[in-house]
Amino acid sequence: MNSPNLVRLGMIFIAIISLFLLPKQALKRFLPTSIFTSFLVIFMCTLAVPYKWWKVTGGIKGKVLNDASFILGPFFAGTLWIFHLTYGNFKVYALVNFLFDWAFSYPLNHLFQKWKLYKLLNFKQKHILLFFTSYSFIIYFFQGIIEIGRKNLNN
Repeated sequence: MNSPNLVRLGMIFIAIISLFLLPKQALKRFLPTSIFTSFLVIFMCTLAVPYKWWKVTGGIKGKVLNDASFILGPFFAGTLWIFHLTYGNFKVYALVNFLFDWAFSYPLNHLFQKWKLYKLLNFKQKHILLFFTSYSFIIYFFQGIIEIGRKNLNN
């Protein structure tokens, strides 16, 4: 197995293992938002093809495996953890999200490209930061709608 695939499997494995530490109530509460986040990232990855935002070796199979490792790994589990630890305090949520988005956009992005997971083409690190930061506001709003719905169901 080549090293990019080891990194991909490692991201998924660590994310899944971390979810066993997440309280069951938090998983239930934030799962819809985490799934919604996954769809946002799938949408972005789909747009990446015609606009040639980045390149992944291995054709369509390589792209699907690469996208899945990020979507099912850090994005899915990361969303659950960040919401569990910060939801209800928007300032803390926004700060933590921005720090993670910045880390992904700059130092981690550099490592991911060095490890040959992908290569940015018509997409820059600032675009990653902009997309992910925008997503953080969208999903916080989405979670707020879910919370209102749950409150209304309980009344």
